[in-house]
Amino acid sequence: MSKTTAGRFFEDYRIGQVIDHAVPRTVGAGERALYHALYPARGALYSSDEFARACGLPASPVDDLIAFHIVFGKSVPDISLNAVANLGYAGGRFLRPVYTGDTLQSRSEVIGLKQNSNGASGVVYVRTQGRNQRGEVVLEYVRWVMVRKRDLDAPAPATVVPDLPKVVDPQDLVVPEGLDFTRYDFAAAGEAHRWGDYAVGERIDHVDGVTIEEAEHMLATRLWQNTAKVHFDATFRADGKRLIYGGHVISLARALSFNGLANAQMIAAINAGAHANPCFAGDTVRAWSEVLDRTETPAPGVGALRLRLVATKGAAEVLRAQDGKYHPDVLLDLDYWALVPR
Repeated sequence: MSKTTAGRFFEDYRIGQVIDHAVPRTVGAGERALYHALYPARGALYSSDEFARACGLPASPVDDLIAFHIVFGKSVPDISLNAVANLGYAGGRFLRPVYTGDTLQSRSEVIGLKQNSNGASGVVYVRTQGRNQRGEVVLEYVRWVMVRKRDLDAPAPATVVPDLPKVVDPQDLVVPEGLDFTRYDFAAAGEAHRWGDYAVGERIDHVDGVTIEEAEHMLATRLWQNTAKVHFDATFRADGKRLIYGGHVISLARALSFNGLANAQMIAAINAGAHANPCFAGDTVRAWSEVLDRTETPAPGVGALRLRLVATKGAAEVLRAQDGKYHPDVLLDLDYWALVPR
């Protein structure tokens, strides 16, 4: 009897199936140091305990996307080990900050299945939750991923495509307990722009670019314990390329957005997201944002901006081509809510 596993294939999933993902992970200060080394992340709330305490938190939490990557990475061996590509996200909410010393574990439920017309793969929809050592949900999101079939003759399951929200309702946004921006230090944060300084429809070019190196993206993917073959095994794709983990592009784009959105401190929700085109080593990632909406929150001095963050490898401020599809240079289209001082 073999003691190894090739992972799950498309025909191994069932609607309602619940998977508890192995290997809980205790978050240390090293995650933050490596994250800030891999990405040009400079958010003040995630860099300084003193800044965070002045904003009402007990200490500086780890970056929201560190928690996301850890929870995501735990799910990979069970959900996307044999993935062709991770396709998109919806209904994501960040429910509690994560601090060093917290232990995270993940659980996913299969909520949708759809075999592709080629009969060689299918799309699996899962709702994933990350919980801390107290059993509290720190974040949750839906993602869908294209997974290969093991047996091309396996019958197709009944198609179930979940009805997913296009946006997280502002009333469902969770502001961390104690967060208070009434004494916010704009000089320490790096920019003077408040919630009221942003207008719906405004576009912001984040100016800078980062060229992706093979070693850096593989280090990042190992850091999050993401074992998807497509990111490591150069023989897995016909073109011999290693696909960049989509979360790596998200973190790069989010870090680049500091220039113009330095005060968009915390991600409260991910409304939707699409990895529009594949990214490979050698691509230079740039980013721009569009303000989609604004809302107040009950927390003192705290507002929320709904932002579209677009990462590209070339064309500036272009989203769609003439045929209505994503422009070939667009790598990421991410719609999220961020907490901003009022």
